Amino acid sequence: MNPAELAAYLDSVRITGLVATPRQDNLKHMRLFLERNEHLEFGVEHTRDWTYDDVFDLMHERVGTSPDRDHTEGQDTIDAGKCVAALDRFADRLGESARRRERILFATGHPAGLLPVHAAFARAVAAAGATVVRVPEGRVFGAGDIRQVFGVLVWHQHGGLMHTHFPEPMRLSLDTLTAAGHDLPDLVVADHGWAGHAANAGLPTVGFADCNDPGLFVSEAQGQLDVAVPLDDNVTPGLYEPLIDYVLGRAGLPRA
Repeated sequence: MNPAELAAYLDSVRITGLVATPRQDNLKHMRLFLERNEHLEFGVEHTRDWTYDDVFDLMHERVGTSPDRDHTEGQDTIDAGKCVAALDRFADRLGESARRRERILFATGHPAGLLPVHAAFARAVAAAGATVVRVPEGRVFGAGDIRQVFGVLVWHQHGGLMHTHFPEPMRLSLDTLTAAGHDLPDLVVADHGWAGHAANAGLPTVGFADCNDPGLFVSEAQGQLDVAVPLDDNVTPGLYEPLIDYVLGRAGLPRA
């Protein structure tokens, strides 16, 4: 699948284009990010002063949300071309890391959508000779603990894998690695607060972010996060299969 074909496909299944996240949610999350809301700050340390207008313009530039300030409710968009361009940079970085046989850590705060995506990449880099970083499991967080499923860190609670924006699980995981005498990863592939904290801690990080996740695009703009890929991060997992194939093909990695 070439870039134009992938872009058309992403629009057709609403991973990009007319996405499910409403306009009012996107605008609200920009404000909550600036207010350092615990669910929206994603562990991103501000290295400059950001105004609402700054973040609004950044989201249009990096994601393709509507530039119309009078458009406050209803449909919003993610630009497929911007997504594919970011996927190219994501794939190039992942492939480079795998060829160097680096230590790569995978994590997701959106297990119902992105866990299979991260797991596919983890299998591929392992098959190429890189090391998928393993973190000793069971570190307590909230009313649950941190587990690693198919090589991907997730937060477990009450028998289920939880959706979370919190950066704390990544901080705890990195602390656990250090305490166990293990090296920190050479690359982190993640989303939500998992990605935000890793990038803020100075680790090379690439990841995914929805149009209501301004924190990771701010992190990228500040030079902390290496790549933020704009997409709907919670469509049914099978819809990401062409995206997975495209990334692995560009990265020169096997479909393991």
